[in-house]
Amino acid sequence: MDELASKTSPAALAKRLSNAYANGAIEPLRDGLDPTDGAGAYAVQDINIKYWIEQGRRIVGRKIGLTAKAVQAQLGVDQPDYGALFDDMQIENGGVLSTEKVIQPKAEAEVALVLAHDITKASATPEDIAAATDYAVAAIEIVDSRIADWKITFADTVADNGSSAFFVLGNDKKPLDGLDLYTCGMALEINDQIVSVGAGAACLGHPLNAAAWLARVMIANGTPLKAGDILLTGALGPMAAITPGDRVKASIGGLGSVSFTYGKGA
Repeated sequence: MDELASKTSPAALAKRLSNAYANGAIEPLRDGLDPTDGAGAYAVQDINIKYWIEQGRRIVGRKIGLTAKAVQAQLGVDQPDYGALFDDMQIENGGVLSTEKVIQPKAEAEVALVLAHDITKASATPEDIAAATDYAVAAIEIVDSRIADWKITFADTVADNGSSAFFVLGNDKKPLDGLDLYTCGMALEINDQIVSVGAGAACLGHPLNAAAWLARVMIANGTPLKAGDILLTGALGPMAAITPGDRVKASIGGLGSVSFTYGKGA
């Protein structure tokens, strides 16, 4: 392998990203990944996931990103993406996210699903997801990018584990029966000021649609979703940048609220 190839191999790109968690944001990966190279980007993601598991981290679910058609169009793709959720990424509801653990964080409100059963049907439908779900809960995902200034392509965000960072789950665990996850409204507040609004329909038409897409992809990849998995189904409205001291709260119709503070604040 020549010198250039060695610097742009999937392993080398994965190392750049994993180093960025400690050393700060890096330039986009365009020297090694075409902006729409999903297969190459997931290969990079998988290398880091395996590395983190070897380091003792435990996968507790998956996150779905790019569920808004407008964002897909912006990045030149026609499908969502996904990343892994690890046990050490969860923040207690009402808890604090340390400023030292993120680089350029943003918050978005989502519906989270927790599975009661494995999903092994290759053609999984939203109805199959509903049947396999234990409960839904309001969630905030704190996204972050190891790519400087969020100058990401589809390949950048996929390689970077879906631009994931941390997540918070609410305390109100609701069975799907009687829930309207299509028209449910969402309000995201920072320091008691509304900064983003949306609805369940903004998430690929319905959060269950997003989860069904993920289930089919994971089965095709040989890593089906399992009972107990947490699924962050995608943003219900635009994400919002956060700064140290911010108090962040999301309220979702039928699911209640969830919150955290970014740094100690005042």
